[in-house]
Amino acid sequence: MVQIQVLSRAGRGMAIAAVLTSAAILAGCAHDTASSSVYTYGQAQREQVVRLGTVQAVRPVTIQPERTSGAGVVGGGALGGVAGSAVGGGRGQVLATIGGGLLGAYAGDRIEQSARTTRGLEITVLLDNGETRVIAQADDVPISVGQRVRVISGGGPTRVAPM
Repeated sequence: MVQIQVLSRAGRGMAIAAVLTSAAILAGCAHDTASSSVYTYGQAQREQVVRLGTVQAVRPVTIQPERTSGAGVVGGGALGGVAGSAVGGGRGQVLATIGGGLLGAYAGDRIEQSARTTRGLEITVLLDNGETRVIAQADDVPISVGQRVRVISGGGPTRVAPM
């Protein structure tokens, strides 16, 4: 004989929240990078143009995503909704569930935005041909004023790399 257990309302909510949170975490694993040291598979093994130059200025900047992936909204909304459903009863519980979902979605989006924001450098390079270029990238490679660098471009983002 097969027994079928019916989850309580709270149990179903927790199960849904767990599934949504897992999906949100997996969706958040893919992220863009502004590093001069990281290439995607599509950028690898492609010919690029290299120009030489000297760094004229370096300024710290913040690099943030244009928009979030939605993982924070989904995960935060699910967790906030589940937390809100534990409050009160009847109409108050419905309002708490909706409010918890909205607040959780907002908080999740802000957390994801913050997690995907990185420190960067705005690098001004005087190329050997006399042209000046400004490139922003992650600050994971030390670059300083007066340093000789390679400006690598074509087939993807432009990068500044030490010589």
